Amino acid sequence: MVLDKLGSSLKDALSKVKNSITVDRTLVEEVVKEIQKSLLASDVNVRLVLELTKSIRDRAIKENTSGLDKKEHLITIIYEELSKFMGSGEEFELVADTQNRILLVGLYGQGKTTTTGKLGMYFKNRSKKVAMISTDTWRPAAYEQLRQLGERIEIDVFGAPELKSPNEIYSKFSDELSKYDVVIIDSAGRDNLNDELVEEIISLNSIVEPTDTFLVMGADVGQTAQKQAQAFKDNLDVSGVIISKMDGTGKGGGALSACSIVNAPVRFIGVGENTEDFERFNSEKFVSELLGMGNLEGLLEKARLAIDEEKAQDMGTRMMSGDFNLNDLYEQMGAMKKMGSMSKIMNLIPGMGNLNIDSNMLGAQEEKMKKWKFAMDSMTKYEKENPKEISTPRVERIAKGSGMELYDVRELLKHFKQTKKMMEAFTKPGNMDDFDEKSMEDPNAMMDMMKKFGGKKMMKQMMKQQGRR
Repeated sequence: MVLDKLGSSLKDALSKVKNSITVDRTLVEEVVKEIQKSLLASDVNVRLVLELTKSIRDRAIKENTSGLDKKEHLITIIYEELSKFMGSGEEFELVADTQNRILLVGLYGQGKTTTTGKLGMYFKNRSKKVAMISTDTWRPAAYEQLRQLGERIEIDVFGAPELKSPNEIYSKFSDELSKYDVVIIDSAGRDNLNDELVEEIISLNSIVEPTDTFLVMGADVGQTAQKQAQAFKDNLDVSGVIISKMDGTGKGGGALSACSIVNAPVRFIGVGENTEDFERFNSEKFVSELLGMGNLEGLLEKARLAIDEEKAQDMGTRMMSGDFNLNDLYEQMGAMKKMGSMSKIMNLIPGMGNLNIDSNMLGAQEEKMKKWKFAMDSMTKYEKENPKEISTPRVERIAKGSGMELYDVRELLKHFKQTKKMMEAFTKPGNMDDFDEKSMEDPNAMMDMMKKFGGKKMMKQMMKQQGRR
């Protein structure tokens, strides 16, 4: 998960509240100190941390609980103040009924070109016709990097490395670019924001007339984030910030909070190496994940992008009829891979982020799933459609053909039986009667549902087995 250590320590602070007998000034002070330590370790400015925790302390001591019990009230205050601290809850939306031209600016080494590809893929996945253009005339092979990236993700790329002016490059292709819904412009950077860079971007801006200008800033810039964001915002018409490399540092909290302080809203965050590891930023949902409260909307969006709608409907029909087989499990595993790591998915499910399942165990389970995919690739069509018919000789043949051990194949078949059992529980009449959309967002209700279907027990058993390996 992004900012793993920060999330873990903030969850520990909330656990103190949940496990306390009474909520008094002593508890509030303990929790405030935990939050201070967590944020300082994530490289947030000391003054900002003190201001935030003072707000939490003052509200917790002075406010009326208004119908909530004291524990719920304190947790709500922590959630609200952290969300406000990380910026507004507004998510970025494209300008309607016009071509969106998004200019990316930033210093050297912040990941502008990689971010150009991720942003392009983000909009392509949402049915937009996207083009990317390189106007970087300073960095050798900048166009070639973007061209190769575009080829891999099947997005059109424009550029003319032989030209020496960004304006000339953009003007050369302006007519061709007019047929796209979204055009993303990758600009040049420098080691620092000097007059030359400012002049170049202002000149390019006048030609492009962007609907948005995004500053790309690495999460690893730490406490210099505020100074960098302020300098760009003072000199250029920056409408938002994209923070890259959130997965590669524990210091990203500094960049997130600094941007909100200078009123440069964070629009997107890069959360991994893959092109799909890119998310629209919403402070409330982000803090909800950090605190282990989940992000059901984010999970559903990832699922929609990962699962073909027609296939999902077909799978749903078969599940309802009890005809769930290894082909369906194969599709599920493929979709999960597209959605991200298991730890990321767990943190999106309300209540699951607080189970404290070891990340190493989750990683080991992902490795198992890779092996199971190899095993299923070695099965015949008949075997995948009729897993009950997979006898010992068939298990031996599948293991040999896939290069797996016998126990790997047997473990796959056991996992399939458990998954089918859970699916059958979900499809039994009346099993979902007590769970409406609102209750699905309640961690306690989610835990009750997991218990009802045996899912939590199954998961713990699976992880216990993994820990013994």
